[in-house]
Amino acid sequence: MILLSPGMGVTVSFTPQMEKRLTQRAVRMLNQSLRQFPELRNLDIHVGHTKTKLGVAFIPTRLRLPLYIRLRVRGLTYNTIGHELTHLLQGLTKLPSPEGTSPWEPLPGGETQCDIWTLARSELFCDDAPTYLRMPRTVRENWRYYAGRVRSLCVEAIRHRTRHRTYIRWLESRIAELPEHGPVSRADVPEQLSLLL
Repeated sequence: MILLSPGMGVTVSFTPQMEKRLTQRAVRMLNQSLRQFPELRNLDIHVGHTKTKLGVAFIPTRLRLPLYIRLRVRGLTYNTIGHELTHLLQGLTKLPSPEGTSPWEPLPGGETQCDIWTLARSELFCDDAPTYLRMPRTVRENWRYYAGRVRSLCVEAIRHRTRHRTYIRWLESRIAELPEHGPVSRADVPEQLSLLL
């Protein structure tokens, strides 16, 4: 079993099936993705392989380590890794935090919510269009031109959520308006947005 310590105290182990398929690219992507999740500090994550889906997370209902996700190595994207790690946080934030650690920030459950929080967390996760967030076909097919604007809207939607329960409907309606304004060039997309929670 390969062990990986990508920093911040996270220990990652791989199933034998995943070890057979593991590439340097996948390891590098997992390392970079985990650095965006300081909430997972001092936890163990077991990574398996899936053939049928892009990724799967086993959302914890109690803090029993290791946490477990499955990923498909072929066509792996940062968005998929980030989405599955966000699912882990969705479960963890409903549990008491371990002794001596700060409480986890609450994170709403659900697939669409997972997409929103994943995109808002880091530009790293904008390499592929999210699966569950509704958007026009034009936005999905030209994702690299719209990704920065969609991410900005996700950050705004999370802020909007504190005042309005319909923040997802608000977000999806704003995304639906994007094609009216035309795609933006990559040069017009900000490199990094800060996520204020």
